[in-house]
Amino acid sequence: MDLKTINSKGGLFPTRRRVGRGVGSGLGKTSGRGHKGWGQRSGAPRRAGYEGGQMPIYRRVPKRGFTNASFSTEYTVINVDSFDVFADGDTVDLGAVITKGLVSMNTPLFKVLGNGELTKKLVVRAQKFTASARRKIEAAGGKVVELDKRGREIVAGAADGSGA
Repeated sequence: MDLKTINSKGGLFPTRRRVGRGVGSGLGKTSGRGHKGWGQRSGAPRRAGYEGGQMPIYRRVPKRGFTNASFSTEYTVINVDSFDVFADGDTVDLGAVITKGLVSMNTPLFKVLGNGELTKKLVVRAQKFTASARRKIEAAGGKVVELDKRGREIVAGAADGSGA
């Protein structure tokens, strides 16, 4: 093996582009910057979203009206078939689900979906339940405890707002 036969296989430092070294190099004369204009001159960075002088998209689209995005409600969602990791008679809430590593998204609200089967008798505490999830938890002998947005139990009869 000879030092002059070693090929570079993409090391730590890629080969520097040498510009302005004659027309034969492919990057001579204007050094790949083109003729005239803003980008041809030194010290001319393009800002993000620059469209060559054309009116940029963020200025062309209308910005009026209301969006509900900032008021949307985010839930941590899980299916009932994931509850098989809990022991019979356990209480399942958002904290218990996160502790077991079943979900990674930690929002203050918890929703249970009814996909899959449940074989264990559990007490499930959440803000929302789908109808099928509620049916499957109760069919397995478990209990459904619905919470309000602050995590307090909703007492049956008080949820209708009648005050009686």
